Amino acid sequence: MKEAYRLTRKDGAAGVDGVTAAEYEVNLEANLLDLLERIKSGRYYAPPVRRAYIPKADGSQRMLGIPTFEDKVAQRAVTMVLEEIYEQDFLPCSYGFRPGRSAHQALRTLQNVLWAKRLYWVIDIDIRKYFDSIPHSPLRAFLDQRVTDGVIRRMIDKWLKAGAVEDGLLRRTTEGSPQGGVISPCLSNIFLHHVLDEWFETEVKPRLRGECTLVRFADDALMAFDNIVDAKRVLSVLGKRLARYGLTLHPDKTRLVDFRPKRLQGARHPETDGTSFDFLGLTHVWGRSRRGKDMVRQVTAKGRFARAVTAVNDWCRKHRHWSFRDQHRHLSSMMRGHFAYYGVGGNSRRLCWFANQVVRVWRRWLSRRDRRGVVTWARFNELLARHPLPSVKILHGYAAASESLS
Repeated sequence: MKEAYRLTRKDGAAGVDGVTAAEYEVNLEANLLDLLERIKSGRYYAPPVRRAYIPKADGSQRMLGIPTFEDKVAQRAVTMVLEEIYEQDFLPCSYGFRPGRSAHQALRTLQNVLWAKRLYWVIDIDIRKYFDSIPHSPLRAFLDQRVTDGVIRRMIDKWLKAGAVEDGLLRRTTEGSPQGGVISPCLSNIFLHHVLDEWFETEVKPRLRGECTLVRFADDALMAFDNIVDAKRVLSVLGKRLARYGLTLHPDKTRLVDFRPKRLQGARHPETDGTSFDFLGLTHVWGRSRRGKDMVRQVTAKGRFARAVTAVNDWCRKHRHWSFRDQHRHLSSMMRGHFAYYGVGGNSRRLCWFANQVVRVWRRWLSRRDRRGVVTWARFNELLARHPLPSVKILHGYAAASESLS
């Protein structure tokens, strides 16, 4: 339990019990011992999550579930047990929420197989409201195959049934993974491992004419093929496969992409729905390397770029009364975080755009609070000379990795 506590984030909001991590830590040893005893004896009560909403880039709202801190620790402990069981089962195509695997590894793999294996026909898969629609019955059936410990199974069942509190009312859940739960990504991986990964590797691949691959990060998945006939065949049965387990493909967002680097007069195949696609926040397009060769470029997706700039603007507006140094410190942290994720080879132009937008937004909000009026560019540049913002950095050299395959 101590290791589960150590791995649990301490900066989250409190759940329905109002207990923060700092308050739980006051009697940590006693609390962890009591938690372990309640789990073993079956007396543990899985509290409902506190439901909250945050705005999305398209103007709609994203629903969040906030568990209690103690429940997070309990879920972390059970997740550690499940990982020991399933890491030996999960296939190489799965990258999301797994120890030692990351989004950048998924992006590197995708870029390399597209370029080196010439898999130019891509199915961009979008499962409608995946985490909210996982049916409990088949999930339990999948768990029956590998998880026999009664304590672990009882805990999972309690979380699946815990529900959520919204506006003072308890709403029970009959489908979906535990909202906001630490265990939710693991359960979702187990479900798609059986529904999608195993099916693709053992049933789909042997029946196809050519080369194909699957890359999946949680519910964000792509299939790539070296001929359109195979791609169309798989797309025609993919929806039926998911529907068998209670899942639905988004009809507008799931599409077949013509990703050939050279198309006659730039036209795409009439049976496809585009020539580029987004995966994990990066748009995949063809470009030229410094050696003049075709290469797959990954650039910040327009929606993600706009969301990042909006986040900077909102932060500057809310904290415009902070001191210059404090604003500089926080904006520098935001920029370093942006570069850490989007700093991939071939994306330097959009990273520079983002850096320029941060400078423009920050100057505009500083001007609104300055008693002397507008902060001129000359004055602002003097401030930046003394307190420079982080410079653009490419931290993930995918383009070089692709060229090394040639």
